Amino acid sequence: MAQAKKGDTVLINFIGRMEDGSIMDSTYPEEKQSECGCGDGAEHNCGDDGDCCQDTGPFEIVIGEGDFYIPVEEELVGMQVGEKKTVTISPDDAFGDYNPENVFSVERSEFPDDIDPVVGMGLEVTGEDDELYMVTVIEVTDEQITLDTNHPLAGETLTYEVELAEIV
Repeated sequence: MAQAKKGDTVLINFIGRMEDGSIMDSTYPEEKQSECGCGDGAEHNCGDDGDCCQDTGPFEIVIGEGDFYIPVEEELVGMQVGEKKTVTISPDDAFGDYNPENVFSVERSEFPDDIDPVVGMGLEVTGEDDELYMVTVIEVTDEQITLDTNHPLAGETLTYEVELAEIV
């Protein structure tokens, strides 16, 4: 039976978990529904398009091109179709360490009037360098709003259960 090698285009299925065991990404429909709240009568966490539950099925990558987490791509080498592996990914190979210097506060008066910030809200802001940055609101007071530019998964060790579905 053929084994995957560097440079191969492959299809993989996976479940990505955070350190606490919660699912943060998956190609399996039932896991994807669990992740975003689809099908349980709850409000969806699918984003504006409400489409996360349909975004399932095998994920295509080219091994060695950095299409996915490098440790996962490395583990795919030598796998056969149908084989499964569990791969642990350190913060260095994912979203980096959490950096407290990426947290800052702005005066409430500097915040646009048409935005009612709440903890957990994601926003796009323009930095002093005119670059766009994604931030998360982490604290709101009458005087200030505290924002975090760290990726929401910064500092997390991730675990991926990966199945090689097909060598294309």
